[in-house]
Amino acid sequence: MKIQALLLTSVLVVSSCAPTTDPYTGQIRDTKAQSGALLGGLLGAGIGALAGDGGSDSRQKALVGAGIGALVGTGIGNYMDQQEALLRQELQSTGVSVTRQENNIILNMPGDITFPTGEARVMPDFFPVLNSVSKVLNRYPKTLVEVAGHTDHVGARNYNYRLSQQRASNVVSYLCGQRVDPRRFRVSGLGPDQPAASNDSASGRQLNRRVTIELIPLRA
Repeated sequence: MKIQALLLTSVLVVSSCAPTTDPYTGQIRDTKAQSGALLGGLLGAGIGALAGDGGSDSRQKALVGAGIGALVGTGIGNYMDQQEALLRQELQSTGVSVTRQENNIILNMPGDITFPTGEARVMPDFFPVLNSVSKVLNRYPKTLVEVAGHTDHVGARNYNYRLSQQRASNVVSYLCGQRVDPRRFRVSGLGPDQPAASNDSASGRQLNRRVTIELIPLRA
């Protein structure tokens, strides 16, 4: 059962880090070789992930099993404090907000500066921002990373779910391309389900079109 769970986790992470749409060009890419390489690496490093409580987060077990030390006690807050300070420094004046909820750090990336209207490809002008995010993620590897795409309520719900998923996946694909460990990620497309503001106004709908990145400390 644990072997099957690890295989499923590996496939899900590979799917997130190797979407069919290239984030740079918007073209469909062949992901067979990339997926095979990632899956092989995950399985090779994931033996240690089979240990521990079966109810624990699979990403957490995979990372700890691969030798990435977990955070404990007061070290959690200190680690996240340092990461938050560097993120604020790197992302100043970029349009990306950095907020803190207890020991979690949330980056909010507005859709109007990240993607063309109605498209999932990351705009080239936003690459330097994602480079800054990847720099911090690589410097502080003891965090899990949850990337979620959001839309307003305009248009068909199925379309909004697909678009939000694809946008989040393309952000993750770019970060993986900057050598951020793919085992850290979970990707979701939430469509209009979690609005940040009212959809009754144009300004509110603009706030709802976004991708969020939440950094969660890797605990023992």
